[in-house]
Amino acid sequence: MRSLRKTIAGGALTLLATVLLGGLLSATLVRMAPGFSADERELDPHLNAQSVQALREAKQRDHNIVRFYFSYMNRALHGDLGTSLALGQPVRTLLRDRAPLTLRLLSTGLALAWILSLTLALTSAWLRLSIFDALTTIVSGTFLCIPAAVLALLSVLWNVPGSLAIALIVFPRSYRYASNLLMKAYSRPHIVAARSRGLGEARILFWHVVPVVAPQLLAVAGVSVSVAVGAAIPVEALCGLPGIGQLAWQAALARDLPLLVNITILVTLVTLLANSGADAMGQVVRGEEA
Repeated sequence: MRSLRKTIAGGALTLLATVLLGGLLSATLVRMAPGFSADERELDPHLNAQSVQALREAKQRDHNIVRFYFSYMNRALHGDLGTSLALGQPVRTLLRDRAPLTLRLLSTGLALAWILSLTLALTSAWLRLSIFDALTTIVSGTFLCIPAAVLALLSVLWNVPGSLAIALIVFPRSYRYASNLLMKAYSRPHIVAARSRGLGEARILFWHVVPVVAPQLLAVAGVSVSVAVGAAIPVEALCGLPGIGQLAWQAALARDLPLLVNITILVTLVTLLANSGADAMGQVVRGEEA
């Protein structure tokens, strides 16, 4: 029990340190990006000299990235995530309003990708036909070569949901791993022996194959979450979906430092939680097998 508590505490500290470091690195990269000091709002002819000077002073406060980041962390501990420079709204409100759409998009896309991947992988492992394996390899390889932005544009042209574009982005990556794992599991001696004794395919699958590949598949599922999160940015931006991905795109174009830092921390947190959760579930499955 004590070792388990130490493991959990160590994992939590690592998670916190990684999230904080990710936010600092994001703020540093934005600060070092070309054109950070420029502000298109200064070109507005309706602004007077005092307004332009106020904009420059507000931008000047963000030049010291260490001071900005510690000030941001101090406000964040009190529930204040800052205000978007480009949109003029509280970052907390923007993230809260846009998160549900992105969550639905990601969950639907991941579900479709894994249903398709496991269906094709199980069929390939069961049939063991070289022509079927070659066909699925060509299909998955084709989608792997297509950039995410192109798939997003195709979804707009063909009027299909953005979640399908995310599914097709995740599918080729998850399918090859799942297919290789299942092929190796089905080639094990005890499974070959079970088949020779006439055991049904369903029993072989659920009693001998799934327990073997489950930990590795869970690890791949955790990684696929980060792939889907990254794919959500071009999909939402090009499909006109008002989610966090579109918000990240707008913040990057506007060099909106407060918004970019918060989105980076949120994405880092989601990715780490997905990977940590998959690893924990994999350890539980291994423990039950032992």
